[in-house]
Amino acid sequence: MKFLTIVTIAVDKMPNLAAVADKVSKIPGRKVLTQYTCLTPFPGALPNTLTTIGVVEAENNEALSAAYYPIMLVGASVQLIPVLEIAVGQAATVERQFRG
Repeated sequence: MKFLTIVTIAVDKMPNLAAVADKVSKIPGRKVLTQYTCLTPFPGALPNTLTTIGVVEAENNEALSAAYYPIMLVGASVQLIPVLEIAVGQAATVERQFRG
């Protein structure tokens, strides 16, 4: 299953996050497909905040927990949003499948 990830952290905690992120990057059952770090905070975010947006694929909840719980312990705010991948031009077909 694919998830959109949004991780927000204060700049002064970034060295701790980087160390933990390196450790959890090798956890089995989770694959980072893409990741972007935004240096400008989003509206409503605190000053001096970094926001990383990514897409990960996970086999199960245990893989997600093993990766993101340590990240939260260093002070990051983590949001995991399940996403449904729909090919361009296939929205109506997918909608009919879910409607039954």
